[in-house]
Amino acid sequence: MIGHKIKIRGIFILIITVSCLWFFFIKEDQNDYLKLLVFSKTEGFRHGSIGAGQKMLQSLADKNGFEVIFSEEAEVFDEMVLANINVIVFLNTTGDILDDNQQLEFQRYIQAGGGFVGIHSATDTEYKWPYYNQLVGAYFESHPEPAEATVEVLNRDHTSTKHLPQNWIHTDEWYNFKNINLEINVLLQVNEETYRGGKHGSNHPISWYRGFDGGRMWYTGLGHTEESYIEPLFIEHVWGGIQYAAGPMQRIDYSKSNVVPEDNRFNIEVLDENLNEPMELEVLPNGNIIFIQRHGEVMLYDRLVKQTSLLHKFEVFTDFEDGLLGVALDPKVEENKQIYFFRSHPLDSMQIISAFTMDVDYSSIDGKSEQILLTIPTQRLECCHAAGSLEFGPDQLLYIAVGDNTNPHASDGYAPIDDRRGRAPWDARKSSANTDDLRGKILRIKVEKEGYSIPEGNLFPHDGSGGRPEIYIMGCRNPYRMAFDDHRGFLYWGDVGPDANESDSNRGPRGYDEVNQARVAGNYGWPLFVGNNIPYNDYDWDTQNSGKLFDPLKPINDSRYNTGEKILPPARPAFFWYSYDNSSEFPLLGNGGRTAMAGPTYYHDDYPNTESKFPKYYDGKFFIYEWIRGWIISVTLDEEGNYVRMERFLSEKEFSNPTDMVFGLDGDLYVLEYGSAWFQQNSDARLLRLSYNRFNRKPVAKIETPLEYGKSPFLVQLSAAESYDLDGDSLTYEWRLGEEIISTEKETSYSFDQPGIFTVSLGVKDKEGALGSSSIKLKVGNSFPQLSIDINGNSSFYWDNSILNYQVSVSDEEDGILGEGIAEVEVITTIDYLQEGYDRNEIAIGHGTLKQLGLGKSFIESSDCNSCHQQKKNSIGPSFYAISKKYQMDLSAKKYLMKKIQNGGSGVWGEVAMAAHPQLADSDAGSIVDYILSLGRQEMVNGLPNLGKYTFKEHMNNETQGVYVFTASYTDKGGEMIGSLTNQKTLILREPIISAIDFDDGLRTRPMNVEAGTVPGLDETLTLVIGEPRSYYVYKDIDFTGLNAMTVTILQHPKYMNGGILEFRMDSLGGVVITSINIEQGLLDLGPSDLTVNVSAYQEMHDLYMLFRSEDTAPICAVTEMVFLR
Repeated sequence: MIGHKIKIRGIFILIITVSCLWFFFIKEDQNDYLKLLVFSKTEGFRHGSIGAGQKMLQSLADKNGFEVIFSEEAEVFDEMVLANINVIVFLNTTGDILDDNQQLEFQRYIQAGGGFVGIHSATDTEYKWPYYNQLVGAYFESHPEPAEATVEVLNRDHTSTKHLPQNWIHTDEWYNFKNINLEINVLLQVNEETYRGGKHGSNHPISWYRGFDGGRMWYTGLGHTEESYIEPLFIEHVWGGIQYAAGPMQRIDYSKSNVVPEDNRFNIEVLDENLNEPMELEVLPNGNIIFIQRHGEVMLYDRLVKQTSLLHKFEVFTDFEDGLLGVALDPKVEENKQIYFFRSHPLDSMQIISAFTMDVDYSSIDGKSEQILLTIPTQRLECCHAAGSLEFGPDQLLYIAVGDNTNPHASDGYAPIDDRRGRAPWDARKSSANTDDLRGKILRIKVEKEGYSIPEGNLFPHDGSGGRPEIYIMGCRNPYRMAFDDHRGFLYWGDVGPDANESDSNRGPRGYDEVNQARVAGNYGWPLFVGNNIPYNDYDWDTQNSGKLFDPLKPINDSRYNTGEKILPPARPAFFWYSYDNSSEFPLLGNGGRTAMAGPTYYHDDYPNTESKFPKYYDGKFFIYEWIRGWIISVTLDEEGNYVRMERFLSEKEFSNPTDMVFGLDGDLYVLEYGSAWFQQNSDARLLRLSYNRFNRKPVAKIETPLEYGKSPFLVQLSAAESYDLDGDSLTYEWRLGEEIISTEKETSYSFDQPGIFTVSLGVKDKEGALGSSSIKLKVGNSFPQLSIDINGNSSFYWDNSILNYQVSVSDEEDGILGEGIAEVEVITTIDYLQEGYDRNEIAIGHGTLKQLGLGKSFIESSDCNSCHQQKKNSIGPSFYAISKKYQMDLSAKKYLMKKIQNGGSGVWGEVAMAAHPQLADSDAGSIVDYILSLGRQEMVNGLPNLGKYTFKEHMNNETQGVYVFTASYTDKGGEMIGSLTNQKTLILREPIISAIDFDDGLRTRPMNVEAGTVPGLDETLTLVIGEPRSYYVYKDIDFTGLNAMTVTILQHPKYMNGGILEFRMDSLGGVVITSINIEQGLLDLGPSDLTVNVSAYQEMHDLYMLFRSEDTAPICAVTEMVFLR
């Protein structure tokens, strides 16, 4: 299916590209090139004036001799299309309308010199994409009713305003804005004294422009009304904006170094895998890689032989989070062969930082050469937070990250400041906020031939007055990974934060992770402050009473366990900070579990003679990454090192708990992945090399076959038709079985006469000789069992007390048929009732209770759950099976576990807190709990007979809406040399009601949620779809057997809907017309109407098409649901 989508996408792009190129070649004057893409896709409110705007822009094109393309398909955001466009117009767009790849293509277009024009609700678009906010200049916040007002011209020299009167009287919908970019150049402002509802006072911008990131942008907040688009002053205003955005009237240039590279130009090579808790890595002067594992192994990857070997083994303490945690190479390692390690003493409660000598070719470590630089006493009564990162800075000083060595689990996710007697392990003021303690700090020392000295510029004086002189940064919780900007000299580190999901007025803020930047020594606040210097309450653990908020300008440490200064240096805010929930300040960081990491800063000219180094686009950019969320993000800074913006690196790649990354000698990025499960060896724990391909890209090889298994002799059909070349080259093909070439055709077949497991590989070459490859394992010696579920009646819907007559049939070429070779008990047949909402594409992949792999599991796999939990093995959290067993007989368990998932917490299975997931809706959290609890019920569930009947009444007992999942499966007895095969079929039977919003496909679709309370009398959220002219919606796989009628509920709003034709067809846009209804303009606001359609003439399974037709531009009506009647 992926290949099919690529092919369809390619055809779509080809059509548009051909039209673009045709226009380009007929233009004689390349200095007068103008081609517009007018984009008006909406995922929120849809303006009725879009059609009028399109007509106006087409008229401008006809008058001024340029071409315009109108589209609402986001697939146009592709370089092949946009390379021929020099102005993109967002005409009353709304909502999130571009996916990650399309956003990247839009950004590349701007950076290549493209122009952007935003009209009216272009600011009501892409709220979760910070780059777009910077581009468009502001976001919509609110508006009063449309009104006449006075627009004041602030700049009369601009091409879009020079024709306007100084005070322009205009009727429109006057937006109030938020997140206004201070760098915009305001052209027009609206006088708030001339209308009601403005929120900006005497400076209310309504049109602006600026150069941005290599391109140009222009925006007008006007354009809500249809009348605007026939008003000459407004038309000239927009035409002037288009001319500004077009700039030099030339085609854009993607070869500019400031254009973000395409993801497909990066190669990801797995150098080693199945690692055992890898921690940090370093690149040796000979290009080999050293990395360490927590249990004490120092590993060496040899780049020439492409193998990993054990270089050295330390005995270390590994309870809690201790072990071999940090490694660093001396800046003069080529001369002195010195390497440094941070490790936990195997017996004594201390961390050790020491130096060792390697041999001349770095192939061994002299264990007797140890020089202990520093020991850091710790407590081992309780966990947590060891940190352990080591880095040499550009100042050739050694930086040592040390965790707060504090148990956070009795503090409810807030500040651990419990200084009651005997509670020192639960008080981080003994360490992080203690000027006389090295824990919860980043230390900075100068390595000497014997020991170390204190450099200038640390936080406290050399003589130890005021605090330990080794301290550079204090106030850290778990500074797990740090890195340097070697040119600017800035230190970055990720500090893993506390677990509270919500702020508490008596305790303090919710938990935040931090990414910090230090230019000089300082105090970063923990445990008195977190995030952007948000203070905690002083808290009396004896009385359980809250005190005052701590003061970041004068932090005071009055803990009984503080051995240092009472008054601390002023606290400094984090560079970035984010909670479990979406961040309003840094929305690109997403939501979910948190483990912040700081990575390297890339400088292109540091690698002058390598071809695979990262492109110049990333020059000066700082990389951050997330252990739990699995992303890498590049951060753009200004010349002084201040934050400008961030963007995903390899946006579709989810890394498997990245734990360290460095740029190598060749400018490639080396990444260590810890793997998905905590405290154990993982098959997805890997050493990766990421390199850039600036030249010819290798083809993508894809193999398709209808069957991957069968009895011998087995004739397999193989196709490479979905293979493609990223540079558009023609391809040659080579099929191999082992070393034998079996075909050079795009499509071929091959017969296997003997049983076994065989690997067939496909090599695809382009005209430059670049090779892409893929392989497939074929299992010969066992045919796939055949299974069917036969239903007498309707297989889509259920009704109260209706009876389902069914028969399951099974046959297998080796095993026989049901009743003759296949026993009844070998076929598992179940019907499971699911109370919550579902996605049928996800739920249909598995059994409900016996083999439930449905919606709940899909949520688990797409979230961060597997980072802490495994299905059968305990990880940092309990296994899903253990959870299921514990709560199996607890009738209140579902509600409790749902809240636990959403809010996080600890104390049931140990002291490690579970991350909160506030982004999960109740239904989604409920699906996860249903799946987990089902694991413990599997052995208790009795299957149904394979021939019988079932009465639909469980939904009546529960008084809930849901679906019945009917599943049958058979696992055969296996064949010679290969194992068993399973065939499983699932039917989903739902209520005879389909919400209109649950469509499967369509064009110009516009789903909408009307929140409770927004309409008089509406006490719960209403879902609906808007019927736009020329739009349609598809509802697939509806069984019409036994149905007599369908009732369609529509709504109308006379202010926005003008009526038209509502039509239903069978199976296609040109299929049989079931009915065609003339919808007249409604008289009541959102007045509901029920339309009854006779469907008794239709039987069997069909796709239902709902179409809307009108010559008008306004919507026809809204549809809420369809009810099917017997």
